[in-house]
Amino acid sequence: MSLKAVLFDFNGVIINDERIHLQLIDEILIQENLQPQKVSERQASLGRSDRACFQELLASRGRVASEDYLTQLLHRKAQAYVREIEKLEKLPLYPGIEDLIYQVRLCNLRLGLVSGAIRQEIEMVLKHANLAEYFTVIVAGDDITTSKPQPDGYLLAVERFNQIYPDLHLQPQECLAIEDTLPGIQAAKQAQMQVVGVANTYPFHMLQRCCNWTVDYLIDLELARVQEVYSQKELQPTVGEC
Repeated sequence: MSLKAVLFDFNGVIINDERIHLQLIDEILIQENLQPQKVSERQASLGRSDRACFQELLASRGRVASEDYLTQLLHRKAQAYVREIEKLEKLPLYPGIEDLIYQVRLCNLRLGLVSGAIRQEIEMVLKHANLAEYFTVIVAGDDITTSKPQPDGYLLAVERFNQIYPDLHLQPQECLAIEDTLPGIQAAKQAQMQVVGVANTYPFHMLQRCCNWTVDYLIDLELARVQEVYSQKELQPTVGEC
């Protein structure tokens, strides 16, 4: 078995924008005459898609949410997100992201992204960061109806790679996922992928229990060494569950 593709999460791995998301969700709730998020709700939203978060927040407040209503809220948030990002003099990208992308390309691996964020948000950030050209496949929150920890996004990414590169014959076991949250890690593992946990959102020791590799910072990940493990006849199973 060999490593063929690396799949990045977006929020919490590429860009440090949790504060912006939480602020915008609260603003929309208030605009809808609903209470802003509780601390426990903010914690529960980590790693989940915007659609799933709004569904749960509205349901907990007794608001009936049709698909059209949810889509309207998501578009409002995406537009507000774009405005907030455009105000920034410098994007809050995590250190090491550009170096890791360089390593991926140097190793001739395919590069993809799987996130619960809306495509408009993802593409705008990647464009402003001059990273868009490197991501062949992007699975965004508006591409699927489920949310992490369900594996659908990762499985769809594999399917799209094989559509673009029919000779690649990519299998989930030949992918490496880079995640920062427990739902994201669970999603990748359910898709039968190996996982790197980066301690941007949760403490190192929490991620270490359920990831194949754990790093404090992206720059600490030695991709060549990870490739060596994939080249072994049989990968060791992940120890522990998130």
